[in-house]
Amino acid sequence: MTDKAFGFNTRAIHHAYEPQDHEGALTPPLHLTSTFSFETAEAGSELFAGERSGHFYSRISNPTLDLLEQRIAVLEGAEAGLATASGMSAITSVLWTLLSPGDELIVDKTLYGCTFSFMQHGLAKFGIKITHVDLTNPNNLEAAINDKTKVVYFETPANPNMRIVDIATCVEIAHQRDIKVVVDNTYSTPYLSRPIELGADVVVHSATKYLGGHGDVVAGLAVGSAELIQEVRLFGMKDMTGGVMSPFNAMLVLRGLKTLSLRMDRHCSSAMKIAEKLESHSAVVNVSYPGLKSFQQHELAKRQMSNFGGMIAFELSGGIEAGRTAMNKLKMIQRAVSLGDAETLIQHPASMTHSTYSPEERLAHGISDGLIRISVGLEDEVDIWADLEQALKS
Repeated sequence: MTDKAFGFNTRAIHHAYEPQDHEGALTPPLHLTSTFSFETAEAGSELFAGERSGHFYSRISNPTLDLLEQRIAVLEGAEAGLATASGMSAITSVLWTLLSPGDELIVDKTLYGCTFSFMQHGLAKFGIKITHVDLTNPNNLEAAINDKTKVVYFETPANPNMRIVDIATCVEIAHQRDIKVVVDNTYSTPYLSRPIELGADVVVHSATKYLGGHGDVVAGLAVGSAELIQEVRLFGMKDMTGGVMSPFNAMLVLRGLKTLSLRMDRHCSSAMKIAEKLESHSAVVNVSYPGLKSFQQHELAKRQMSNFGGMIAFELSGGIEAGRTAMNKLKMIQRAVSLGDAETLIQHPASMTHSTYSPEERLAHGISDGLIRISVGLEDEVDIWADLEQALKS
């Protein structure tokens, strides 16, 4: 079941695994081992030299991780995948591999708080210039590129304000100057958007979110060409971050992939209805959701995504205090960070996920103090709205 002609769901369930090769076990075995024995001393030497394929230590590779890596790669339309300990481990392992002191990294105006912090307080500390550009206008990217630019990085939709970047256009501009493009596809998942097919060089995920889908695992993934992913594996992950996914966590993400499309369909359907109701509510100033016709980049979202996701950002007329009051009135919806879980989650980015930004930085990067982010879960949509509605009355 390795033929890419199979549909998305078939690949998510069957790709790269044959039960009869494993004593008929329908569910792939969990390989809980740190090391692997060698048939001969010569075989061990060949494995370490890269002259023979196989596993020799689970910090490099493991059969359970290998299956997950093959499966996410085929779902994203990439040659190879890499499983890491977290989404941040995927991001840091990739960027430590692609960048050197003196290089420039161009990033979008809005980033997840820990990604922003890694770049501003991590990469910049080691002589890498970080340049923020409003990539919703690709002309800004063309104007910002110079001889030191090595990588362009962005999220689409962006966390937390839902800004969308035109992947294909930015890739075309970057590749004209031999610059790599890295895209965080956590919000969309490969079910809704596949940046590799639009020309991106690397795609990263926090598999903690929709790919795992059950709020019980922390994990990351990266995909790209076989050559580049091998470089990230042997340098960025093995030597620089050590951020290796455990086999048990790989098993949980493999389980999540089997139901990804079903869950995403439900997330998208409910989020669309909730966004429409929020938009018509008198207490709400604005709603950012790609599926709304009022969303500034709605047409781009329709071209680039097969559906609009489960994330909504909105602001109340009373600002941050109104937001806190409303969140504290919620009964079913949980006040929690993360996203993509079965449960609907709500949080305040300025004081939570994006608190690594200073107030001035948040203002400059499009993250208002009154912004509220909601991850629409798998509960009945009428119950999600009933809880929101009673809270908004406050």
